[in-house]
Amino acid sequence: MDTSDIAQFVPHTGPMRWLDRIAGYGDGWLEAEATIRPGGPLGDGTGLGAWAGIEYMAQTIAAYAGLRARMCNEPVKIGLLVGTRRYESRWSLFPVGSRLRVRVTHDYSADNGLSVFDCRIICDEVEVATAVLSVFQPANPEAIPTGEDA
Repeated sequence: MDTSDIAQFVPHTGPMRWLDRIAGYGDGWLEAEATIRPGGPLGDGTGLGAWAGIEYMAQTIAAYAGLRARMCNEPVKIGLLVGTRRYESRWSLFPVGSRLRVRVTHDYSADNGLSVFDCRIICDEVEVATAVLSVFQPANPEAIPTGEDA
């Protein structure tokens, strides 16, 4: 499958799509790449706080789910980050120019749409952040309250 255009797999758009490309994938895993650029929506010009690693991990999980959906000729669906366990980062800041490789490995899925992933961020062959993320992909995403009716 052609994975050169990350936009076909990730529902994020514009400046909120942080991934550049899918670097590789296989049974139960996906690796994406992202470059920390100046002028991003949350950075300060020197880099992006390492807390943002959770979002890189979540978007890589979205790419994994989107790729699997496309492989089954299904539409890409939204998912929700519902929990993060043991997020640890060796860095306090991802400096501008850093090329991150984000690898997610699928650990578990329940019938109700809940999944768990082991996640890692690697820069220059050094593991700089790790976490376990729990995500939820609802069977009926249209039923999720958006707050627009308030």
